[in-house]
Amino acid sequence: MSSLVFLRLAATFAVVALGWAFGRTPLLRGREAARALSNAAFFIFAPALLFRTTARIDFAQLPWRAMAAFFVPVTAFMLVVYATQRPRMRRGELPQGGAGVRAITASFGNLAQLGIPVTAALFGETGLAIHLAIVSLHALTLLTVLTLCTELDLAHSSVRTGMPRRPLLQTLATTVRNTVIHPIVLPVLLGMLWNLGGVALPQPLDEVLQMLSQAVVPLCLIAIGLTLAHHGVTGALASAAKIATVKLLLVPAIVLPVAHFGFRLDGLPLAVVVMCAAMPAGSNALLFAQRYGALEAETTTAIVLSTLGFAVAAPVWLLALHAFS
Repeated sequence: MSSLVFLRLAATFAVVALGWAFGRTPLLRGREAARALSNAAFFIFAPALLFRTTARIDFAQLPWRAMAAFFVPVTAFMLVVYATQRPRMRRGELPQGGAGVRAITASFGNLAQLGIPVTAALFGETGLAIHLAIVSLHALTLLTVLTLCTELDLAHSSVRTGMPRRPLLQTLATTVRNTVIHPIVLPVLLGMLWNLGGVALPQPLDEVLQMLSQAVVPLCLIAIGLTLAHHGVTGALASAAKIATVKLLLVPAIVLPVAHFGFRLDGLPLAVVVMCAAMPAGSNALLFAQRYGALEAETTTAIVLSTLGFAVAAPVWLLALHAFS
């Protein structure tokens, strides 16, 4: 990898370390500080980024085949992880929402703050265009699907714990409402509606959204550091290491043959899609974990370990891609 990629990795860890250092001081110690920062990112800054990105997408220019080659296997894998973890949640081995948290951590990659500079450094503007197309629908696709699954789990759990049973249609209506009125899903849907209206964002509004969007990455990284300082890695290291290994090795190993043999990709599009799949766990996984109050320590540790491991895994996948070039 180029020096630019290593520089971005170093910068990422420096910001996480800064959050961890402040999390060890009385100024930002405790779970409340991490929660407050994550809530700010989740409810204010991330929605601004998602709305602005979706409102400005040129849907006619999206590379749909390359996007399908990424989203079909990754979404299927995410749902398999979710399905395998649900019995553990029902037995009480995982907290409510834990199946969804593990599924998103194992499948949702850091395609923005790390993926964009990596792709730009390795594949140039042509590869970056494909990467950005995947990024544009990344949160909408994965988070929407898993939010729906998790909200259904919560609805079923409320029935099992003795709350009055509601009619099926009412349960589905509540689940859909909770899925749509969601700080990740709703701004994407509103952005798509704005986009379909064919009206450009007014410049003053665009400036405000852009300013808010620029705060997402540092806020998320600081929140990761604060959460790591609060929870540490005791008790979460083994499971987090497994999730990190799955994210770095298994997910791209599934995407590569599906994209090449199933969707007939090769060359640059194949390389971009596989490297998207090989990205470490993204910070949105922590936001999801904190949203549902489940497996926060494990998720934080998995993000850190997978980001560290990416420096080793990325060259391995680049070498493997030579066989398909």
